[in-house]
Amino acid sequence: MHSSPGQYFEEYLVQIPTGSVTLEGNLEIGPPAAGVVIFAHGSGSSRFSPRNRFVAKVLREAGMAMLLLDLLTPSEEDVDKRTSHLRFDIGLLARRLVGATDWLVQRPDTHHLPIGYFGASTGAAAALIAAAQRSDLIRAIVSRGGRPDLAGAALAYVQAPTLFIVGGEDTVVLDLNREALAQLPAVKALQIVSRASHLFEEPGALEEVARLAAQWFRRYLVNASAPSP
Repeated sequence: MHSSPGQYFEEYLVQIPTGSVTLEGNLEIGPPAAGVVIFAHGSGSSRFSPRNRFVAKVLREAGMAMLLLDLLTPSEEDVDKRTSHLRFDIGLLARRLVGATDWLVQRPDTHHLPIGYFGASTGAAAALIAAAQRSDLIRAIVSRGGRPDLAGAALAYVQAPTLFIVGGEDTVVLDLNREALAQLPAVKALQIVSRASHLFEEPGALEEVARLAAQWFRRYLVNASAPSP
């Protein structure tokens, strides 16, 4: 009987020390894993985001391990709910994502796995900056409704193949993604999900996001022989 690789995965609550704080996350891993994807959540979201959890499920079924983590501590989240300040501190989020990446590399059960980033909203900008700083480790990046423009000058240093997924009705973000895409020197693509808004809440939209993400990670994260630009 054929079994999906994802069914062998187990989920662990993990604590990741980085800088002066400890971040909380959920690591989903099993023996069949061919790579690991770190999720960088967006503005006002968390590792419990139903949208990212859905995408994570599809990637897990494709044989990839996951690290879903909160880039802010619970107390910082409380402050951010009132001020919306920390969610736009892209430098801070990127530093913490780098810390989580280094933590994965040091773990016996993940150190051998190629690493990819899945970023949403402002988390996409943090993922791009972190990928520029850890270009030797990050093999692939997917952005869902992201703000890659907030990565600024770091875009020119991203070497990992990068996919931007944007809703066709999310016109402002779509323009920002097109501008950011032009600055990336690596293998890159922009996929527009027709009739979808920023949160991909329309029927079938999130399924399309997950399908595109799984396809990209299978090609560039799992297959080490992926072509260079």
